[in-house]
Amino acid sequence: MLYPIFEYLDQVLDIPGTGVFRYISFRAGMAAFFSLIITITFGKNIINWIRRKQIGETVRDLGLEGQSQKKGTPTMGGLMMIAAILIPTLLFADLNNVYILLLLITTVWLGGIGFLDDYIKVFRKNKEGLAGRFKIVGQIGIGIIVGATLYFNEDVVIREFQNPVSIEEGVVETPAFKDVNVAKTTIPFVKNNELNYETLLDFLGESMTPVLYILVVIFIITAVSNGANITDGIDGLAAGTSAIIGLTIAIFAYISGNAIFSQYLNVMFIPNSGELVIFTSAFIGACIGFLWYNAYPAQVFMGDTGSLMLGGVIAVLALTLRKELLIPIMCGVFLIENVSVILQVSYFKYTKKKYGEGRRIFLMSPLHHHYQKKNIPEAKIVTRFWIVGILLAVITLAILKLR
Repeated sequence: MLYPIFEYLDQVLDIPGTGVFRYISFRAGMAAFFSLIITITFGKNIINWIRRKQIGETVRDLGLEGQSQKKGTPTMGGLMMIAAILIPTLLFADLNNVYILLLLITTVWLGGIGFLDDYIKVFRKNKEGLAGRFKIVGQIGIGIIVGATLYFNEDVVIREFQNPVSIEEGVVETPAFKDVNVAKTTIPFVKNNELNYETLLDFLGESMTPVLYILVVIFIITAVSNGANITDGIDGLAAGTSAIIGLTIAIFAYISGNAIFSQYLNVMFIPNSGELVIFTSAFIGACIGFLWYNAYPAQVFMGDTGSLMLGGVIAVLALTLRKELLIPIMCGVFLIENVSVILQVSYFKYTKKKYGEGRRIFLMSPLHHHYQKKNIPEAKIVTRFWIVGILLAVITLAILKLR
């Protein structure tokens, strides 16, 4: 909302110094600052309101140490995260940007699905929450919107340069280029680190390419959203891991939106994607601010309102920046948590069918519960998972330089 005012002050009134308000770095800093202020300053009031409304966590007895102490802890704290993302983005981002609009819709959409799930658990006293099929339908819905927009919208383009950007004697020489609407993505270890979906699926016919691309988008959003949801099992794990991933994506967004940096670092240049730095800054600020109250011992839980939203937003950010094939590395913690559940359930069913008795690979799944069962302190588990997340983020940033 403030961006048109900044533009008016700079371009119409031509007031000296007002151009700084339009800089991505300035607006990103302000978005992060406001996001932190919203979560930390108003967080306590929100938690007290949630407690007065008796919106407390219902904890299943899993036989974990310290679990009973969490019963009644205020939940649905994801609402404060959503507010901390939406308000700074609406204030400082260019709302005419197609990528920003997609992220705003995704935040509200998946946050709404999570809110329904939490509402049913808390107010309807139904521990199962929203039926899984309805969650999947909601995730498919946003996947179709995102996939169709990224494939068909004319503003979603990448810029192809005939020659690399060069800098000589302090003068930037920009070569000829063309903006193309093409379903390309980033993949390491191949020529130019790029993969064209249309070339890959050419044998299926031109009409099938958008259908399969949208199916890929649906799968990615569903997988990452549910991965974040599963990871949100102990204090601070999902929020801290999401902040680390968000920082990685923010770096990609800044580089991908800058012609010089993207060419120099051999990263796909995506016009107007630099605006996503403002959104990711608000996202990081919301995660860190939420950690103020969610770190062990947690004063509030995000609930599905926050966890489904976090994973979905990360997936859409990766898709808009054409980095979705890096998700298995970048979101490795989410992946490990997801895989641990799949392996545990599959192995249990297999052994029960074969031997008449179900056996387990882990003491409990998801993986963080396995370590809890081994009596490792909760705070130590979270810290170690964060360290793994940081290492994976560094690997993700470095891997694109390998050709």
